[in-house]
Amino acid sequence: MRTLPFVMLFFCLIGTTTSTQAQTSAELADLRAELAQMRADYEERITQLEQRLAVAEQKNIRQPTEPDPQTTEYRQADNTTKPVARAGNQSSNPDIGVIFQGQAWRHSGGSDDYLIPGFPLAGEAGPLPEGLSLGEIELNISGNVDDKFTAWLTVPIAVEDGEVEVELEEAWIETLALPAGLSLRVGRFFSNIGYLNDKHRHSWNFVDQPLAYQVFLGNQYLDDGAQLRWLAPTDFYLELGAEVTRGDRYPAGGAANSGFGTYTLHARSGGDIGFSHSWQAGISYLQADAQERASGSEDSPLMFTGTTRLMMAEFVWKWAPNGNNNQRNFVFQTEYLWRNEDGFYNHSEDPILAYDTDQQGWYAQAVYQPFPRWRMGVRYDQLSSSDPGQSFIGTDLMPTERNPYRYSIMADWSNSEFSRLRLQYTFDRAGMLDDNQWGLQYTFSIGAHGAHSF
Repeated sequence: MRTLPFVMLFFCLIGTTTSTQAQTSAELADLRAELAQMRADYEERITQLEQRLAVAEQKNIRQPTEPDPQTTEYRQADNTTKPVARAGNQSSNPDIGVIFQGQAWRHSGGSDDYLIPGFPLAGEAGPLPEGLSLGEIELNISGNVDDKFTAWLTVPIAVEDGEVEVELEEAWIETLALPAGLSLRVGRFFSNIGYLNDKHRHSWNFVDQPLAYQVFLGNQYLDDGAQLRWLAPTDFYLELGAEVTRGDRYPAGGAANSGFGTYTLHARSGGDIGFSHSWQAGISYLQADAQERASGSEDSPLMFTGTTRLMMAEFVWKWAPNGNNNQRNFVFQTEYLWRNEDGFYNHSEDPILAYDTDQQGWYAQAVYQPFPRWRMGVRYDQLSSSDPGQSFIGTDLMPTERNPYRYSIMADWSNSEFSRLRLQYTFDRAGMLDDNQWGLQYTFSIGAHGAHSF
């Protein structure tokens, strides 16, 4: 009978242990089920975020981001300086930025009545003004209209002949959500032809544009119109584009063809080679019809009526150790431009002269940053022209036997991405007189500042 209590205690312990084991097994099963559910939710969330990221990348400005070798800011390439697309309505709170520019310039050969024999000059072509001068003060306003459109406005303020002039430079709307890698821009904008044309003055590597841009595009081609671009769904960068513009600006003029005076096409590709090298190459075509396009002297202008055809080829190579250009970087770029103008000139003192001439221009430049904040660069540019005929002997449109050319050297210092001081020297053998030019330039920006293109 003494064993009975022990037997009863033994069975009680077995029952308790069995109950505890059953309870523990149930809890483990619940934990496993909860963990499986969390894993499923987590994977579903990742999938959703990846889908949203893919959509956002298609809506955003369409080129790979990379460090800007000119400053320490990061860029997303294109064409022009562009606002970064953001979700939400920004119409009541746009980004506003101001860029201050000025220079002190000196010429040895004089800059009054500057001309390049054989090449009509218009727009903003020609040397920089001598002495101390306030360059363009550029006011930029940008923001997303909604989830489908973004907008950009550029208003330069300049002083000319002692008077303050305010100009509407850019005013465009661009889509953010077109399918299949398409984007549409309408309004006033810098054309996407060539490598330099759509870049704002403050992002240039030299104080002035190459000779070919000055002669063939009046410094930069800007007009009212529409631009359509397509970004190919490839592993490397490939963009195709077309534009139709009004044709009011040089090299067009007079808004020919009922205000559809200029057409352009461009194709551009690029990619990375390893971690330290990247490249971009492209070709562009512009056709412009002109009706009494003025060039040369304002008192006695040359009036051209006819068609301009311009072909452009570009190539850019960039190097930065392991892709980090904040410490060191090197950029080489070159462009070749070929132009044919077919029509006639009407000079105020001469009869109508038939004109059919081929002209060429090119430049090559290299800019090196050996250590942070400091850069140095060299550039060579040259023009050439065929003979327009005996009728043009004695006029500004007859080229000389010597091809016009220049070379420039520069050094600049940037305390940050918002400030830069530059020293530049140029030897100019494009005009009638050999000209040694040197000067200082400053560029400062405050407020919002859009990302620069490749």
